[in-house]
Amino acid sequence: MPTEHDVRAMLLDLPEAEEVVVENWGDQPTYRVRKKMFALLGYGADTVCLKATRETQAALVEEEPDVFLLPPFFARHGWIDVVYAKVTAEELGELIEDAWRLTAPKRVVKAYDAEREAAEDA
Repeated sequence: MPTEHDVRAMLLDLPEAEEVVVENWGDQPTYRVRKKMFALLGYGADTVCLKATRETQAALVEEEPDVFLLPPFFARHGWIDVVYAKVTAEELGELIEDAWRLTAPKRVVKAYDAEREAAEDA
């Protein structure tokens, strides 16, 4: 079961990911790649809000409505709240990576994939 610390580490482990605190949102930590947001995680929150496609959002909410929630303000854009204590670290990591991939520039994603492939081949 991932902790808030684990979630932050997963978010920041992706290439060019950075935490940006937004004062106007009550000092809300957001996670961005090249100034584009792919996640939000509140201090002491039990959910992480992740960018997703509307199709993914609908499928997840239908499949497990107690784990995947529609976040206020962001749901209409396909984002999803994930109760991270109710998913495995592996599943959460995949959802975080998907959110990052939807946001990161194509060449950053391509370099990331090439690096991972090289590491697997070694």
